[in-house]
Amino acid sequence: MKQRAVLLDRDGTLVHPRHYPSRPEDLRLYDGITPHLRDLQSAGFRLVVITNQAGIARGYLTEADLQHMHAYLRAELAKAGVLLDAIYYCPHHIEGIVKELARSCACRKPRPGMLLQAAADLDLDLRRSWFVGDILDDIEAGNRAGCRTILVDLGTESLPDQQVRTPHYVARDTRHALRIIKALDCSSQPTDFAYRPLSWRKAADLATCSATGGVTHEYDS
Repeated sequence: MKQRAVLLDRDGTLVHPRHYPSRPEDLRLYDGITPHLRDLQSAGFRLVVITNQAGIARGYLTEADLQHMHAYLRAELAKAGVLLDAIYYCPHHIEGIVKELARSCACRKPRPGMLLQAAADLDLDLRRSWFVGDILDDIEAGNRAGCRTILVDLGTESLPDQQVRTPHYVARDTRHALRIIKALDCSSQPTDFAYRPLSWRKAADLATCSATGGVTHEYDS
C-alpha cells in the first residue's frame, strides 16, 4: 500500500527564512516543531523536504556546500528523534551564472517535478499526503502534484487569484500547520481551520465592496 507523507518546503517553513543561506549554521529550525514532526512520523507519515536552491545556479554556494548543510539539518532533527526520509532540491535557475544550471526545468517549484519524483522513489500516495510551504509557488506545486496543501503565513503572500495557487488551509506558523494535519489525519485535538491572513480578509472585503458598488446592506433579523 502506498504511504502518506508530509512534504515540507525548507526555508521559511522548516527553518527560519534567510537570503540564500550557504552555511550549516544558517539553517535554524523553528522552535516547537520537532514534537509535531515526531508525532506525524510515529503515525506513519514519511517526512520529505522539497526545496528550490537557485543559489547554486547563481553561484552563491555549491552542491557540496548544500550537502554539508543538509547533513547538519538531518543531525539537528535526529537529536529530537525526527528522521527525514529524503531531501529533494532544485539547483536550477534561468538567470543563473553556472552555465549547466541556467535553464528552465521541470523540478523548480511551482512545477511539481520534485514531488512527483519523491512519490516515485518512496511509493507515496500524494492524494493522501500534505505539502506545507510559505509561498504560493509551494502551494501551486503541491496542488499540481495532487497533495493537500497548507500555506504558512509569513505575511508575504497576496490573496491568490487562481485556484491552482489557493491552499486548502492557511496556518499562522509551521506548528499550526502540523497541528492541522494531526487534527485531520491523526485524530488529534481540534485546531483553527479557518485562519486567514488579515491582508487576505481585507482584500476579500474590498472585492465584495467593489462587486456591490461600494454599498453594504443591513437586514432585519
